Amino acid sequence: MRKMTLLAMYIAICVIGASVVSIPVGVAKIAPIQHMMTIICTVTLGPIPAIIQAVITSVIRLFIGTGTLLAIPGSVIGAVVAALLFQWTKKRGFAIAGEVIGTGVIASLVAVPYSIVVMNAPAASALFFMPSFLLSTVTGAVLAVAMLKALPTRYIALR
Repeated sequence: MRKMTLLAMYIAICVIGASVVSIPVGVAKIAPIQHMMTIICTVTLGPIPAIIQAVITSVIRLFIGTGTLLAIPGSVIGAVVAALLFQWTKKRGFAIAGEVIGTGVIASLVAVPYSIVVMNAPAASALFFMPSFLLSTVTGAVLAVAMLKALPTRYIALR
């Protein structure tokens, strides 16, 4: 019950944070709060809740107009990579690196064919989405580092 409550709170923080801090950059809207919360969720609740948080937050943001279709592959791929790296290593730094690599690099490359097929967008180069995805996830990672430093160790991985 405690994990579900925290997960719901993390999703609420993501949705509200993305409504307040959502910066249009190119074709995407960067939402660093969502990346920050994905990292915090990965470290405090574990991999599966982090992936659930990413999916639910992206869908809610899409429905209420604070996100684009690019939020789904961006957040979910980042959450999966962060969750896997954290699960294997149990180190915060790997969760942070996983979010940055998963969203900033892998998801930005996946966004090219995704935007063509799902969004009916014209073909773009492989690096078209990378600057905005990296800006969003690196900003969120810096915020997550600050938050995790302030978080007592007893709250890390409440599993």
